Amino acid sequence: MKTGQTVKYVRVSSISQNVARQLDDTMTIDRTFIDKCSGSTTDRPALAEMIKFVREGDTVVVHEISRLARNTADLLELVKQLTDKGVIVKFIKEGLIFTGDKTNPIAQMMLTMLGAVSAFELSLISERRAEGVAKAQAAGKHCGRVAKLTADQITTIRQRAANESKVALAAEFGVSRATLYSVLKAA
Repeated sequence: MKTGQTVKYVRVSSISQNVARQLDDTMTIDRTFIDKCSGSTTDRPALAEMIKFVREGDTVVVHEISRLARNTADLLELVKQLTDKGVIVKFIKEGLIFTGDKTNPIAQMMLTMLGAVSAFELSLISERRAEGVAKAQAAGKHCGRVAKLTADQITTIRQRAANESKVALAAEFGVSRATLYSVLKAA
């Protein structure tokens, strides 16, 4: 007999990623919390909101362990935090359910091991990204954001900034005042 709400937590690493594969239409969900940010930290708005929202008797459903956390310590702490509140935590892909019952050491070991694998996977992703950036830079490709101002524009701004309004200069060159002040500070 169901006593609480079923809550889904969904996380993708960036705004451009699609959450569809984590949304299962076969399960009745009362509320869904979606984060579009890295799992390398627990400082995520929807995660915080979900933890605050759930109460004893609720069930939190997560597509897979790596969606809840990419750090083993964070993963174990989040599951403990939720189960200490009387919340059941279900990981669909891994088939693991946590109720706070300390009599299932195998499930705890699996959570720890799979959390470590997830953390390892994140470090491999970071390593591959760094290698890709290094190769692109070695090939002469620009990595990162495109500069808002050209070198000539920066020179002009620095020359005119002593005698003209910073607000007017920022507006004229189509940049924020923060960008303008960064250019002046770098001089």
